Amino acid sequence: MSAPHMDPDEFRRAGHAVIDWIADYWATLEQRPVTRADPPGTVAAALPAAPPGHGEPVDAVLADLDRIVVPGLTHWQHPGFFGYFPANTSGPSLLGDLISSGLGVQGMLWATSPACTELETVMMDWLAQLTDLPGKFRSSGSGGGVIQDSASSATLVATLAALHRASGGRWRDAGIDRRYRAYTSVHGHSSIEKAVRIAGLGSDGVRPVEADRETHALRQAALRAAIEADLAAGDVPAIVVATIGTTSTTAIDPLPEIGAICAEYGIWLHVDAAYAGAAAVCPELRWAQAGLEYADSYCFDPHKWLLTGFDCDAFWVADRAELVEALTVLPEFLRNAASESGAVIDYRDWQVPLGRRFRALKLWFVLRWYGAEGLRAHIRSGVALAARFADQVRADERFELAAAHPFSLVCFRLRADDDTNAELLARVNRTGRVHLTHTRVGDRYTLRLAIGSPQTAERHVDEAWTLLTAAADDLLAR
Repeated sequence: MSAPHMDPDEFRRAGHAVIDWIADYWATLEQRPVTRADPPGTVAAALPAAPPGHGEPVDAVLADLDRIVVPGLTHWQHPGFFGYFPANTSGPSLLGDLISSGLGVQGMLWATSPACTELETVMMDWLAQLTDLPGKFRSSGSGGGVIQDSASSATLVATLAALHRASGGRWRDAGIDRRYRAYTSVHGHSSIEKAVRIAGLGSDGVRPVEADRETHALRQAALRAAIEADLAAGDVPAIVVATIGTTSTTAIDPLPEIGAICAEYGIWLHVDAAYAGAAAVCPELRWAQAGLEYADSYCFDPHKWLLTGFDCDAFWVADRAELVEALTVLPEFLRNAASESGAVIDYRDWQVPLGRRFRALKLWFVLRWYGAEGLRAHIRSGVALAARFADQVRADERFELAAAHPFSLVCFRLRADDDTNAELLARVNRTGRVHLTHTRVGDRYTLRLAIGSPQTAERHVDEAWTLLTAAADDLLAR
């Protein structure tokens, strides 16, 4: 008996139902609680213990989606979601992803789907132009861009390319033959340590570099001292990871000074702008990437603040040959005339996995639907709303700002102890109307309000402030 495949007409009917479901979900997001407090295991307990013996209609699946899955979600697209960093999606992105899934192509080689590769190359050049990246990152020269799944993967492949350079290519065959070092700010992302561990250097291979107490940016003098100490010990400095927009506070490391140090010592410089890089579509915010001309690699996540659904990290290298040399493995079954001609890009050599999805389609849809001005309007709205919220914090003497807010993240706290601030966060989040997260700044418990949803408007930011002040009134009256 043949499998009951969904024919085009059935797919069309089911597809209309699914699109309607998503549109209704977006339309009702504001009425939903951002999070629920159900105990662990709630969703799993509501699911059958075994898969169905016979197929079920899509309507039944959608009904259980409403009944079981949606109540167990944190709604990242909610206008009151202010946690972590945004993970935007949008209608154009979803449609592009839908077409990518429908085509089902495998883009590991140019030869396996030429349009998959060539559209991605052009989209990365478009992004480089939109954000005014240095010319060396364009595909017309020695560099170029590729879509990774996340900034974590970008940092990993940058680390592998850096090891290839630092070892003179020996690590490909001999493995780790010396002690190599990676450097980043104490506020650098945890993915940097993970990348170094995966690369075989161990957690001790990362040198956390002291940050300035006021700006929270890496101190270049401390970086130089760490490099010189390692050289004196016979270790090999391999990579520095600088950050534009750290996770805790969106601090900006001093790229011109860091870049000059890397150039002096011949160290690979990778710049992680996972969240804040999207801001560079706005000319007035490009000051944050001054010094990027020193970078060997750079990345940011359109899936954070540029309306492109997860997963989509934009990663560029200044010299693509170095990256390919570090990562390429060519079994006989992948050999083909196009690759051997040297006239095409094979993105399998730019990433850890062999296979790759057609991610460039959703980026193409987003860039064409919004255009440069639409994307700038989205970024500027987030920055303006963050400034509005920060002004409210400043105007209330019970609160204080904990860091600068150059983009759309505001770090703040009550002028009270850590326990009171933790309770403030818990009370506000329990309302279900908003969701904030926390960090530690200057070793003090600090609340974070990150704006990014395209549905967030002034009233949602004002509601967050109203909830915060009402909870503060109660807590400080005790």
